[in-house]
Amino acid sequence: MRLRALLETDALGLRLLGGEDELDRTVRGVMTTDLRDPSRYLSGGELVLTGLAWRREPADSERFVRILATAGVAGLAAGEAEISSTPDDLIEACARHRLPLFSVDETVSFASITEHVVRQVSGERAGDLAAVVDRHRRLMTSGPAGGGPEVVLDLLGSDLDLRAWVLSPTGRPIAGSSLAGSGPALPSEVSAALAGEHLAAARSGRRGPHRVTAGGATYSLFPIRGTSTGPADPRETVLSDWLLAVEADAGDWPAERLDLLHGVTQLIAVERERREAARTVRRRLAQEVLELVQSNAAPAEIAARLRVAAPVLAPGTGAAPHWQVVVARVEWTDGETAAALPAGPIAQSLLEEALVAPDATGTEPSERIAVAHTDDEAVALVPLPPAPAPVSATADEDRPAGADTGLHADALLSAVRAPLSRGLDGDGRLTFGVSAAVHSAEGLRGALEEARHARRVAAARPGRVCAAGHQELASHVLLLPFVPDDVRRAFTARLLDPLREYDNRHRAELIPTLEAFLDSDGSWTRCATRLHLHVNTLRYRVGRIEQLTGRDLSRLEDKLDFFLALRMS
Repeated sequence: MRLRALLETDALGLRLLGGEDELDRTVRGVMTTDLRDPSRYLSGGELVLTGLAWRREPADSERFVRILATAGVAGLAAGEAEISSTPDDLIEACARHRLPLFSVDETVSFASITEHVVRQVSGERAGDLAAVVDRHRRLMTSGPAGGGPEVVLDLLGSDLDLRAWVLSPTGRPIAGSSLAGSGPALPSEVSAALAGEHLAAARSGRRGPHRVTAGGATYSLFPIRGTSTGPADPRETVLSDWLLAVEADAGDWPAERLDLLHGVTQLIAVERERREAARTVRRRLAQEVLELVQSNAAPAEIAARLRVAAPVLAPGTGAAPHWQVVVARVEWTDGETAAALPAGPIAQSLLEEALVAPDATGTEPSERIAVAHTDDEAVALVPLPPAPAPVSATADEDRPAGADTGLHADALLSAVRAPLSRGLDGDGRLTFGVSAAVHSAEGLRGALEEARHARRVAAARPGRVCAAGHQELASHVLLLPFVPDDVRRAFTARLLDPLREYDNRHRAELIPTLEAFLDSDGSWTRCATRLHLHVNTLRYRVGRIEQLTGRDLSRLEDKLDFFLALRMS
């Protein structure tokens, strides 16, 4: 039954205080409680009746309502037998969490409301109860232990003629009708659009299912959440939660069918949690490698740890795979709330989903991704098969390891930017940095620094989701902005101030001469021609530069220092 029907029953003495837009919620049961935290007794869909004995101060209302909203209750009804009116702080908390709030007239007992709801819910379900029980039984026996989400979705197709898919937050198909060969594939642009709509709805706090039109068809999106109590802030999981997309309009469905679909999401959530538990070992091994790299451990120690971890972190790639490092960070502009969010674990869960190739289907590809985290960032070790041997002796032996098969920042960005931007819209940013491939433990420390530098390059760009790769670090132009201002000033002053002082005193042109000499790659003839000077005059000026600075412009290191000083000045 719907909340609206309860409100329209005069004998129940309910008066609406807020949540008029949510009156079409389905009521699946009723619970009376005055516990401060009743979450362990809630399963979703209840009308909660309370006498407000849990409220000792205004701040209690926000905590109580947040628990109810997280549990997915249908509405809250507050009795007025012990109070003159419903507190404003409770009304405001329900409005913030989009939870319908009713007051119960003091002449009506909670027992009367409970009896009415139970009688109505039981009556409405009676006609189709046998079919629902049978479908639930078949789903449960075919659930995670009997074949995973694919079998459950096959039953939706055979019993209810529904095509459905489980999608990652980036829109990658994890399970579904087309993967089982029972229908055409879901177009990638449609799956990405559905994932984006789901993320936007989850961020806004709207309850599922969400009705979406994409690719000329109508879909209903059901969030797949864990079986335990959800997080207080949806941003903790919104970027990594799966969703169930059903090709149908659930707006006209009877409560029994919605009930069945919610049961499907719970079964898939169990499977997701089982696979999350399986990731624990990979996460721990990746964390150990990261800590060794960051603590400047000896390469031999890192190599030994990698040899032990390789069968788990890189199954099927051989004993000595190549590696890439990917660094990700999620940042929220709401400072107070963001400070309470676990930034590293959020980025870790996101990276485990985002690094799977968008054309890879099923759950297995994600089991090749090992992600660790620090306090504010996630670090992934991505294994790559060793590069094949050169076909001929003239092949380029200096080709970087994994150059053709490795992860590219632009490909990663194109796969995740559209949907994840919807989940970050308003107050969040996501940035990635991708290293080059390395083939030994000695290279991991450099790869980690390279990925972090690349991520900082990405962070300097506009947009909700940005990525940069190691190729973009080849130019000093991208690195110089990250040099601290005090270091820049000290470096340029030590090299250039003596020349500027000499130019000011003698009206000389040592600084322009130095710039022209470096631009001419140290060629005396080209530089003299450019400055319209005799070569001997140029040699005199360069000699004066070397005398004042103590540097030798015939040495590459000194040329490079002058070049950087001029660019930073």
